[in-house]
Amino acid sequence: MKDLRRYLALKYIQYLVLSSSNAVSTLLGLLGSAYAIILLQSAKVSSKSTAVLISSLAQADILVFLSFVLDVVLGGFGAVVSPVGSALARMLLTANAHLSCVLLSCVAVEAYLITFLPTQSRPLRTVSKARLLARVLWTLVAAECALFLLDEHLSAGGPSAPSHSVLGLLLRLSSSAAALLRSLSYILGILLRIVNVYIYYKIFFSLSPRSRLKSK
Repeated sequence: MKDLRRYLALKYIQYLVLSSSNAVSTLLGLLGSAYAIILLQSAKVSSKSTAVLISSLAQADILVFLSFVLDVVLGGFGAVVSPVGSALARMLLTANAHLSCVLLSCVAVEAYLITFLPTQSRPLRTVSKARLLARVLWTLVAAECALFLLDEHLSAGGPSAPSHSVLGLLLRLSSSAAALLRSLSYILGILLRIVNVYIYYKIFFSLSPRSRLKSK
């Protein structure tokens, strides 16, 4: 449907074109996600793997709403809990951004498969596999953000342990893992942008000759 295509275009601009989200793009994204969730409940929208991915993309914006609510609620409690609240709010936004980028890339890959390998890729493009993929992505992003939260807590002066103890070793490993994951996330973000541009470039120029032939 055209409305879902517009929604995807909005999300691509928000997460893969803009270097950072602003208040306007965030608000438009939230409104677009709310509309997409309502639209996907309609009987007019068929239950396909693409719809599952778009639904998961729209649901990811719930994390943005929760982050906003958390900032508002914890803001009234003063400086005692605000560091914890602000860290959790940041992690919710991080989870939303990472999840949205990966889901948008999954939609792009599926569009590529539909365009160039429609028959061969049909066994991969099932609703059950799309749901499984969405669950795996949510789980991985949740684990990533949990590791980031742990690292921030330790860096802010959380409980320390002797360096020679097992707990001390685990704390150092978690800190190193968080640093490595941040670097990988940055690199992956750049790669996803390149892959998305390439995919839609290929799709656009493969469809353009067909459109010209039809117009003749």
